[in-house]
Amino acid sequence: MAHQGTPDLPKLNAEGMTLAIVSTRWNEKIVSQLHSRAVDTARGLGAKAEEYWVDGALELPVVVQACAKRYDAVVALGCVIRGETAHFTYVCESVTAGLTRIALDEETPVGNGVLTVDDEDQALERAGGEDSKEDKGAGAVYAALGAAAELAKVRAVAEKR
Repeated sequence: MAHQGTPDLPKLNAEGMTLAIVSTRWNEKIVSQLHSRAVDTARGLGAKAEEYWVDGALELPVVVQACAKRYDAVVALGCVIRGETAHFTYVCESVTAGLTRIALDEETPVGNGVLTVDDEDQALERAGGEDSKEDKGAGAVYAALGAAAELAKVRAVAEKR
């Protein structure tokens, strides 16, 4: 499982940082839990979190890109559950490629909290609920804000030169 090998994360202070959290409306039960955990984590770390909602996973990249131009970091949250057709594969590949491209093109960290699972039980195990094994909403926030903090260090060095 993905949580094996998870590093011990250093303390992160995100005071003064801005974060956009963009979530989908599909699979609302799961995504609302991811979203709630993401918002709580961001605020607990001291970041100012703004919330945005889109219909489905394919709509995430365009809103994430707009946010990446305006925020220190962005988190994308959603849940794509495998069905009986190839649609699952196309959606997952498109969203992942889009989010990666945005992070690189905009030089803004994008935390990918889009669950890609075989069934609802797998999603619930990762959504950060009371009985969950993992907390992917919080993890995506920590990853994005942690990368933003490191980018700030890189940019500060560049400005001194």
